Amino acid sequence: MSEIRKKGKAAKDASIALNIATTEQKNEALQLIAEQLLLEQEQLLAENKKDIDEGRDNGIESAVLDRILLTPERIEAMAEGVRLVVDLKDPIGETLEEIEKENGLHIVRKRVPIGVIAMIYEARPNVTIDAASLALKTGNAVVLRGSSSAKYSNLALWRVIQRGLEKSSLPVDSVQLIEDTSRETAKELFTLTEYLDVLIPRGGAKLIETVIRESTVPVIETGAGNCHLFIDESADEKMAIDIVVNAKTHRPSVCNAIETVIIDENWLKKHGAVLIEALREKHVHLLGDQAVQRLDASITGVEQDDWSSEFLDLTLRMKSVTNVEEALEHIKRYSTKHSEGIITQTDEHAEQFLNSVDAAAVYVNASTRFTDGFEFGYGAEIGISTQKLHARGPMGLEALTSSKFVIRGTGQIR
Repeated sequence: MSEIRKKGKAAKDASIALNIATTEQKNEALQLIAEQLLLEQEQLLAENKKDIDEGRDNGIESAVLDRILLTPERIEAMAEGVRLVVDLKDPIGETLEEIEKENGLHIVRKRVPIGVIAMIYEARPNVTIDAASLALKTGNAVVLRGSSSAKYSNLALWRVIQRGLEKSSLPVDSVQLIEDTSRETAKELFTLTEYLDVLIPRGGAKLIETVIRESTVPVIETGAGNCHLFIDESADEKMAIDIVVNAKTHRPSVCNAIETVIIDENWLKKHGAVLIEALREKHVHLLGDQAVQRLDASITGVEQDDWSSEFLDLTLRMKSVTNVEEALEHIKRYSTKHSEGIITQTDEHAEQFLNSVDAAAVYVNASTRFTDGFEFGYGAEIGISTQKLHARGPMGLEALTSSKFVIRGTGQIR
């Protein structure tokens, strides 16, 4: 039996026990995992260093290395994220609907675990902890398959989870890690319908497209983040500059960082030079259309096809438009439906933007960097869904549940 099938079966078997686990049992296991993370911090940092050193030797980009990097602060943040999940209300068993029929049938629709969730993800070892904690809290088993670029870190984190589970009353097999990171194992995972209930890809556009195209397991699509901010003519200068700089530079390697700022031509004429200077102080490489280049000839031009790229680094496109409608048309054409924002003091334009933009998260006068499960109060997230079925936006606990009807009778027949 292959590693994929062996671990898929183990997760399926564990999911049966998880189905009946109490909130107290699940919370105890999560507390133990959080404690284990801190106990094994030095070992985690040592294993992570292997990934970083190997990545540098292989020429991996600095933005990707930043996503892989673990630090004492990031490990503490992971442990805190697990503790926050403990504090969240357990959704399992919640009554969603209750019907009392005239014939005496009592019908209740309640929230239940999905079963076995598979995650395939790239270069983000924190996903190992986030996915495991959210899955366990919702009574789901999870099969994790990370990328080769973080193989030592993911393996070390999985062993931390196992040692935490060994001290708990939950099955150790509740969380599985596929150690073979070859393409062949990924393809086998795509078709493991016997054991998996859903597959969630989390990574670049190529990975997500491959999973959607090849998987026979139902997929929750998480999208790439070609995110935009539109500066309306009425936007406050300082607010706009602060938000754009934050949305691009706070952590440029993540999917909720902006890749394009769209600027009303009148605002650009008045304040564009100050915005450009603020971005350059943060070492942002700027690309611009002809209107932007007329303002600053040192800015590199944008080819037509360049508007759709997700840079994930300190590169930002700038585009001038004549009105909000032109901005909306550009976003409609190039958005990946992740996070989009407008900076404006005009309520009418804000409402027009909110109602017109098709994205999982739409902002008025705030940075797109807030599209995150932690920031939304979910404790952690298993991904950011850009589809419209089942779940959309940061996926917390409720997104990892299904429902079932429970019908109680007294002998009724039809």
